Amino acid sequence: MDLEPRGHDKVVHLIGKGVSIPNPYTVDIGDDVDVDRISGDGVTLLPGCRIHGARTAISAGCTLGAEGPVVIDDCRLGPKVELKAGYFTRSVFLEKANMGLGAQVREGCLLEEEANGAHCVGLKQTILFPFVTLGSLINFCDCLMAGGTSRKDHSEVGSSYIHFNYTPDGDKTTASLFGDVPRGVMLDQPPIFLGGQGGAVGPVRVGYGSVVAAGSVLREDLLDDGQLVAVMPPGFERDHRPHTYKNLVRVVRNNVLYLANLAALEQWYRRVREPFFARQELGPLVYEGALEMLSMATGERLKRLKAMAAKVPAFTPAGREFSANVDAVCALFDGEADLPNGDDFLIAFRPEQAAASGNYTETIQGLAPEWRALGVQWLNQVVETLCAQADDLLKSMALFAAQR
Repeated sequence: MDLEPRGHDKVVHLIGKGVSIPNPYTVDIGDDVDVDRISGDGVTLLPGCRIHGARTAISAGCTLGAEGPVVIDDCRLGPKVELKAGYFTRSVFLEKANMGLGAQVREGCLLEEEANGAHCVGLKQTILFPFVTLGSLINFCDCLMAGGTSRKDHSEVGSSYIHFNYTPDGDKTTASLFGDVPRGVMLDQPPIFLGGQGGAVGPVRVGYGSVVAAGSVLREDLLDDGQLVAVMPPGFERDHRPHTYKNLVRVVRNNVLYLANLAALEQWYRRVREPFFARQELGPLVYEGALEMLSMATGERLKRLKAMAAKVPAFTPAGREFSANVDAVCALFDGEADLPNGDDFLIAFRPEQAAASGNYTETIQGLAPEWRALGVQWLNQVVETLCAQADDLLKSMALFAAQR
């Protein structure tokens, strides 16, 4: 009778290369795990860890299981990530990101540097920029959140917050932008605060520096920065009329904007962030994973947009136009678009030189104001280019024409 646990040879190999495994017989390493993708420098696997997935990569200084059992499956972890307890699959965590007890992080999540959550946080198709902090007992799927400048000055989601991402008509065209990509990547924007015991009905957009009072359920966009709102509508009752899509233009607009921001973020990763990953031991694997998460995020939003188009009533001009042109709109985001290249910013910034001299967040925060302005201008041009092309395809909806 074989008493050795599955993956025992891999556990022994990891211990030999320097991984700390205090209780080896409680750690399960899947047959598909490549131990060469696990660093031996300061990695700690505490009792109850289960590691699976051929794509899994664990960088130097990571600690798994400090508060309870951890399951990871096809996740890529940058340096010094802490996953304290919970289930994590097909997601990417950058340097010093951490999650507490009872976390469930499902596919398509990208947590950038020092993004974090307390206990019992559920995420899926979620992108958190550096320093963003989630409290406890939170469901925050299908969101992108930015804002804040440090671990002491960060965007925050209060405990018991829900992002409502599924409609009575069965749609998930509900991804919300809390902040945006062009300004958010510069790590110099005021934080956003979403008060506890509240929620947001996606898709919404919220400007930087905005505060939503505890107990509020946000149903409309807060486009201006620096707003303070308390949203507690009185109760009402009326007949339910499914598939009316009275807010179709707003929903489509917010979905196109979300997709355009994802495109801008991908450009930022490819043209600015890659050299920073190259400096890390397993950085190219983590970088590859980050790009995969952005591709998954785009694919998810396109799938949901097409699914909604199939249900939109054709008796309105906007509905007919949207249904007829949804494939062409989605094709704008297939990765083949001719987008602004940001050369003015990149010539000034020189990412390779910056990567050689410091870490990512410090480098970005050390940029001169005029360089930041060039970067924001470039990424805004990416967003605006895609939005203008969508407007040309959906003329009667006039998604963005009034904003140009």
